[in-house]
Amino acid sequence: MDEAWLGTALGSAVLLFAAIFVFGHYRREHRRTQLLRQLESVVWRQHMN
Repeated sequence: MDEAWLGTALGSAVLLFAAIFVFGHYRREHRRTQLLRQLESVVWRQHMN
């Protein structure tokens, strides 16, 4: 029975780690997209002037 609990605890820890990693990756990509949009806007305005 202890092995089952150990496996469950280890599996839960791995899933928690993966969820944190995915969330962080999503936030970085979202922020990167925002920054690229802002940069494109600034560059576009400079070319128009």
